[in-house]
Amino acid sequence: MKSLIQKLSLTVAALAATGSLLAGNITVKGSDTLVVLAQKWAEIYMGKHADVKIQVTGGGTGTGFAALQNQTTDICNASRKIKAKEQENCIKAFGKRPTEYKVAMDGLSVYVNADNPISELSLEDLEGIFTGKIKNWKEVGGSDGLITVYSRENSSGTYEFFKEHVLQGKDFAASAQTLQGTAQVLQSVAKDKLGIGYGGAAYGQGAKHLKIAKTKGGEAIEPNEETVLTGKYPISRYLFCYINPALDKGDLAAYLRWIRSDDGQKVVKDVGYYPLPKQFRAN
Repeated sequence: MKSLIQKLSLTVAALAATGSLLAGNITVKGSDTLVVLAQKWAEIYMGKHADVKIQVTGGGTGTGFAALQNQTTDICNASRKIKAKEQENCIKAFGKRPTEYKVAMDGLSVYVNADNPISELSLEDLEGIFTGKIKNWKEVGGSDGLITVYSRENSSGTYEFFKEHVLQGKDFAASAQTLQGTAQVLQSVAKDKLGIGYGGAAYGQGAKHLKIAKTKGGEAIEPNEETVLTGKYPISRYLFCYINPALDKGDLAAYLRWIRSDDGQKVVKDVGYYPLPKQFRAN
């Protein structure tokens, strides 16, 4: 009896979730890194398909996965891969693992103020700065001055990616100033000559992007399309869309296919991110 009730609950939830799609409405929620790109995709696609309405909001990758689990969004935008616990929660909610689509590539830039003489740092330097071990710019070859660290809130996929891949899982400095979005990080660094922050390459207007070396004394690499696509730039990542596989049909499937098509990937480049390699594109 319990098993039957669980199956009925999943069926009802699936039917409720498909209601918006039947009406030609698609909801998108999640990564702030992807918001600008997702809004542009939606704008262009709706211009070509008047019967489809697409609503895009941010809130962070973690917020997007929570909405996917609660079935209050059709697409979860994510700047990192889904965690085991999030996947488990989705399976409990709708009976299957979410379907993952790679939709773009991004170089995670490290920003400093335009007047900062520093032009490159190593991953070791970044770990020291963002964990608070390195406190003064003169410790990494800069001018004398206490470093101000700007970071993202912990619901951000960008925060989690940076913590895992740059800080090696260590905690951010207690003094780090936590901001809601990449745009706010960028604005803060642009005003603060001693500031440093991180975020997607497409948000780089108004601050200096540092070249990053994998090892101390190694070649420092600038984030650009070639270095990101080849993996030469040390802080490169895919950006994702996750959906309930039961909804992967009709307008939603067509939209995701268009995003991964050559036309959709042209938008990726126009916005300032990096298009998918050919093997991940839809025909």
